Amino acid sequence: MCGIAGAYGRFSTRNINEMVMQIKHRGPDGDGVMPTESATLGHTRLAIVDVDRGHQPFHLGEAWIAFNGEIYNHMALRKEHLQGQQFKTRTDTETVLRLYQRYGPKSVQLLNGMFAFAISWQDDLFLARDPLGIKPLYWDHKKEGGLYFASEVKSLAKITDNVGEFPSGHWYHNHQGLHRYYSVEGSLHGEDLPGIRTEEETLPSIRSSIKTAVHRRLMSDVPLGVSLSGGLDSSIISMIASRDDPGLHSFAVGTEDGEDLDAARLMADELGTRHHEYVYRQEDMLEILPDVVYYLESFDPALVRSAIPNYMLSRMASDHVKVMLTGEGADELYAGYSYLQRYGDAADLQQELVQITEDLHNTNLQRGDRMSMAHGLEARVPFLDTDSVSLALSIPSEWKLQRGGRPAKDLLRRAYHGHLPDSIVNRPKMKFSKGAGSSDILAEQAQELVSDADFKKEKVRLKDEWGYCLQNKEALIYYRMLQDHYHDEWIMPTMGISRSL
Repeated sequence: MCGIAGAYGRFSTRNINEMVMQIKHRGPDGDGVMPTESATLGHTRLAIVDVDRGHQPFHLGEAWIAFNGEIYNHMALRKEHLQGQQFKTRTDTETVLRLYQRYGPKSVQLLNGMFAFAISWQDDLFLARDPLGIKPLYWDHKKEGGLYFASEVKSLAKITDNVGEFPSGHWYHNHQGLHRYYSVEGSLHGEDLPGIRTEEETLPSIRSSIKTAVHRRLMSDVPLGVSLSGGLDSSIISMIASRDDPGLHSFAVGTEDGEDLDAARLMADELGTRHHEYVYRQEDMLEILPDVVYYLESFDPALVRSAIPNYMLSRMASDHVKVMLTGEGADELYAGYSYLQRYGDAADLQQELVQITEDLHNTNLQRGDRMSMAHGLEARVPFLDTDSVSLALSIPSEWKLQRGGRPAKDLLRRAYHGHLPDSIVNRPKMKFSKGAGSSDILAEQAQELVSDADFKKEKVRLKDEWGYCLQNKEALIYYRMLQDHYHDEWIMPTMGISRSL
């Protein structure tokens, strides 16, 4: 896992060095900048696979790559598509570059993983981002004479005012333009889900898809752990991972009166993990809040609330591991949010689940990436394996409707009934910020600090200038913290809005 930055065209190498230093937190294990024939590529590395030989930018002849992410099927791709080639490293970076040299842009569709990368080969520049946007990528593709790109907005902020988000599930070639290669809707099975006619027949397939996704994400040459809040989603991931790693580390954070810590201890004892926890106070939250907003690059209140415990969790975990698996994505796939109770029509619910899954790249996935990478920690999200997404969103949505006493994520709960303690399986859905004890405190602070008149004035201005509806006083506090580091034109075009506030 890493950070990338670069430019296509005749731009200063000094600029790229400065861009890399802005995201040095993403890769504390090394960095490099390489001017090529037509581009300059920059990279800062968090060493996960082939620690000794994975320095970047990496090249094969005149082809250079700066890569951020993990390709979980890269060894299988070597055997199937690159037989007979003499590899320099065991890295997925080299696999990606060799595949591109052989197949060009269509090679992206072979990759199972999370990624954002840039390839410079003679006069060509190729950029690509993973199907769901688990890894970030931003760019200024309107720059006269070329373009800039980087993993985070802060890396581009001092270079250009025209910051845009590179879309997930797309690739770009400087001679062929921007192309979409994946969409959630296009990945679904329709009405022909193999071997599934009833809800009960769905449950083994759910377990199998999640198990496969977790096993793919255990690929690592460095220590690995799990985020364990004691909720259903993180408990499922932790249970599967612990079966392959008896010494697995687990991590939980919360306030003394939050509910997550007790549930996490119960689950850690059940699994026998090496459990770590951190209890924080209101003063701790307020102390780190400016840093959280700076790294998050968003003032969406739901994101900031959950980013605070995420930040503390990642800080603690980074003292013990370099890779952490999380339960992100289950609520979108299996209808876990409380606001989804209002959907009584299966088609409407399906449309909403597809939409919030497509939107994850600048909501929860942005939060997960930024808070972990702020501490040089890689976060992996098994539920959002593309095979898992395809299965989950192909299941008839009427089986996910929260009506007639059916709880949120009922299918997922039933799939793991008897596999996890009943208290975990039946635990009500609770947003991370709520379970960790951070949400109410921040909302109360906002009411005290922001007047009604001030809030109204700023709400009108942001609506007129950017079409953005300021949600509450809490959002205004975060917005002003963000203004200490970023101009509106750097942030507003890429702002995500959480629907689950």
